[in-house]
Amino acid sequence: MTGRAPFATDPAASRGREFARELSGQRGPRSEFQRDRDRIIHSMSFRRLRSKTQVFIAPEGDHYRTRMTHSLEVAQIGRVIARALGLDEDLTEALCLAHDLGHPPFGHAGESALEEAMVRFGGFDHNAQAMRVVMRLDSPYPDHDGLNLSWEVLEGLAKHNGPVAAPNWALAELDKDYPLDLGQWPSLEAQVAAIADDIAYDNHDIDDGLRAGFLNLDDLLTFDLLADQWRAVERRHPHARQERILRELVRDQIGMMVNDVIEHTRLQTKGLGSPAEVCDAGKRLAGFSPALAEAERGLKHFMYERLYFHPDQICAAEKARNVVARLFVAYSQDSSLMPDEWQADLPTEEPRRSRVIADFIAGMSDRFAMTRCTDIYGEAPRGLINV
Repeated sequence: MTGRAPFATDPAASRGREFARELSGQRGPRSEFQRDRDRIIHSMSFRRLRSKTQVFIAPEGDHYRTRMTHSLEVAQIGRVIARALGLDEDLTEALCLAHDLGHPPFGHAGESALEEAMVRFGGFDHNAQAMRVVMRLDSPYPDHDGLNLSWEVLEGLAKHNGPVAAPNWALAELDKDYPLDLGQWPSLEAQVAAIADDIAYDNHDIDDGLRAGFLNLDDLLTFDLLADQWRAVERRHPHARQERILRELVRDQIGMMVNDVIEHTRLQTKGLGSPAEVCDAGKRLAGFSPALAEAERGLKHFMYERLYFHPDQICAAEKARNVVARLFVAYSQDSSLMPDEWQADLPTEEPRRSRVIADFIAGMSDRFAMTRCTDIYGEAPRGLINV
């Protein structure tokens, strides 16, 4: 097993938490980052991910991925990479598990509707909303708002895709309250969480697309990288059923990408002696090799063309956008439609009023949003469940 790297983030050297007051006794022998991971897993916002769209909207089948199963798969990939590189696995896992907590119902379709509804009030972004969730909205503790995660987890969530030069209102407000060095590159653990997310959705979306019939083998074999992997699997398992070969293809793709990231990141981090040197490097250090990065961009283009922009997907997404848009209009016009606890804390002035309404909608599951739309407008949304 790889030992701890000198550039790994050390939980014993954590910069602390926004709210310093904590229980004097420990709730089990855990590091700071293990506590963060556990707070995320036990949170209401994480539980709601089980009913939020990953690719397919409110699927009837039990086998399609949701935001929760996707987050768990990202965490598994992230831990493998972190362990091989000698990074802190618990910090990596916490970041992987929390990265999608800000997604509204219906995935990117719901986000698009909230962006449009909030355009006069500073807009909406799921990454910034994830920060808002863990720092202000999901509040199970009696003495402070939010989950009170460590600075390192918050910094990694805010910047897992790199430095943030122009934060939107939500992230800017939070950074003002608790500065997160937004202009610097984040820890290697955060960078690993970001690439683990790419690996997971690049490959697991293929699996779901095949199961739904939106992709087929002929589609896959038009893409060279997938065709090469397919032929290799066929040679190893010449008598296996096609369904099992397809599943093996996905596993091979993940393994190949993980190995590439580990090898390339080792080269990029050679000679680094501390976490501070990672932040001062001025570039992303954890990621694909140049050759695989180019191929992966092609894979993304392929998936957008064949799956994400499939006519049935576009049709369902437009109907999902309409559900979220109608909910925002309804609550804006009549706040009594909201639950009592949300009405009690609803500001009267803009933009804060609309931002709280967006918080409420963003926290909904797909099915809850559909149910509320039905209750308010007297008719069920049609054509949303496309698999």
